[in-house]
Amino acid sequence: MILTRTSLQCRECKKEYETGFRYVCDDCFGPLDVKYDFPALTKETFSNREHTYWRYFELLPIESKSNIVGIGAGMTPLVKADNLGKKLGLNSLYIKNDSVNPTFSFKDRPAGVAVSKAKELGLSAVGCASTGNLASATAAHAARAGLPCHVFAPSDIEMAKIAQALSYGANYIAVDGTYDDANRIAAQIGDSRGIGVVNINMRSHYVEGSKTFSYEVAEQLGWHVPDHTIVPVGSGAMLNAICKGFEELQTVSLLDDVSNMHMIAAQPHGCAPIVDAFKKNSKEVVPVENPDTVAKSLAIGDPGDGRYVLKRLEQYDGSAEESNNQEILDAILLLAQTEGIFTEPAGGVSISVLQKTVEQGKIDANDKVVCYVTGNGLKATESIMKVLKKPAVIKADIGEISAAVD
Repeated sequence: MILTRTSLQCRECKKEYETGFRYVCDDCFGPLDVKYDFPALTKETFSNREHTYWRYFELLPIESKSNIVGIGAGMTPLVKADNLGKKLGLNSLYIKNDSVNPTFSFKDRPAGVAVSKAKELGLSAVGCASTGNLASATAAHAARAGLPCHVFAPSDIEMAKIAQALSYGANYIAVDGTYDDANRIAAQIGDSRGIGVVNINMRSHYVEGSKTFSYEVAEQLGWHVPDHTIVPVGSGAMLNAICKGFEELQTVSLLDDVSNMHMIAAQPHGCAPIVDAFKKNSKEVVPVENPDTVAKSLAIGDPGDGRYVLKRLEQYDGSAEESNNQEILDAILLLAQTEGIFTEPAGGVSISVLQKTVEQGKIDANDKVVCYVTGNGLKATESIMKVLKKPAVIKADIGEISAAVD
């Protein structure tokens, strides 16, 4: 089925444009969102389809399936976390585990949609500004599409993420500065060279990929909405997209009223400008000039969608909380040792904030809770190794080793 998109629409002034290689409003410079003319859909529409997020093709901004650049991402497990739930006093806790995507993070979702749209628009190259995970996801999809890929990233991100992106053949530019420095440079080069920078000048389509989180969770819950969702927040685009996804399912009558859902934004201490604004009851997100956190994938000091996250938290009676480095590392171990899921620090932020929110009495024991784990722990082992006990080397003697397992 060919999806009909009516336009790109300014999120602020609502001016509409034909879909193309543009991302900001000419009049007010607001961000442009994809506006859809949805076809008739039923729950059966998605049955017996491929187990990737492209099963929701009619809800995504690609006109022809021939332009899809897919690497098998999506339909990741929604784990009923009974062991962790028991420790926290929750009876219906679920972990949406995106650490098992092909490049081992949720970024395969937005990167895949953006690179597919770049192919559809006939662009000759793609790229991204990244704190690590998006670099790998964009590079992998670019390799699949046969497109050159230019990555702009801070020089201090985890080595595993650099190695991954380089392995896919990306032109990797390590910027001596923060993510915000890399983002600024990528924007200037992307616009001047006509490169489809997925999270900048392709952002209108890029963010649509993260909506598939909502589609999958709703379907995996039997077409129901969770009472609470805990979302790790860097730029804020994912949280906003998750809300949009649930709302669209309501628009096409696949879900009932979604207004009772509560959104919880999770950020790391040292780079929590949205949390700071929320707790001050301010509508202004003040940038963090020099982020300092173990959760490097969330170290975005000037979140592009920050004020829209605040609007979503108000809309969905939500909250925002932060966790320090030690709390994040403890949460990584807690999740690993209760559910067998090894997450990078961004996922540790989600789990830690989940703990805090329960302790604050904001979640009841029987509430249906979905906590998003967005990246794999093997991509950031440097941080967790600091708190793990180094295994002792024991002589290959049965007596000595037998004593070690008592």
